[in-house]
Amino acid sequence: MSTPTGHPETDTAGPLRTILRIDGWSTAVFGVIMLAAAQPLSGPLGLPTAWSIPFGVAMLGGAAALGLIAGHPRIPARYVAFVVAGNALSCVALLVLAFAEVMPLTGLGVAFLLVGALVVAVYAGLEFAGLRRLRAG
Repeated sequence: MSTPTGHPETDTAGPLRTILRIDGWSTAVFGVIMLAAAQPLSGPLGLPTAWSIPFGVAMLGGAAALGLIAGHPRIPARYVAFVVAGNALSCVALLVLAFAEVMPLTGLGVAFLLVGALVVAVYAGLEFAGLRRLRAG
C-alpha cells in the first residue's frame, strides 16, 4: 500500500490508515443502507424511520470525516483520539438504545444494534491501538 508521499516504508501510520479507511467505508455503506432501506427495515427491526434517516445521515458525515483523516499525509493523533472517542460513545449509545426501550425494537432490531455496538467497539479498539503506536513512533 502506498501513502500520499509514495513511501510506504516511511508511513508509520500504515495499519492505522488502513483501519480508518475500512471504518470509513463500512460506515458509509451502513449509512446508505440506513437511508435507502429505512422504510423496509422499519418492520423487521422495529426501528422507526424517524430514527433511521438521521442515523444514516450522521453515518455518512462520519464516513466523510474518517476518509479525510485517513487521507492526511501524517495522521494527526488528536483526530484519531476523536475517532476513538466517537466510536466508544457510539458503542455506548447503541447499547443504551438496545436496552432502554425508547423504540419499539423487535428481537432482530435489538440484535442489529448489539452487532453494531460490537463492530464499533472493535473499530475503537483497533484505532486506539493504532493511536498508541502513532504516539510512540
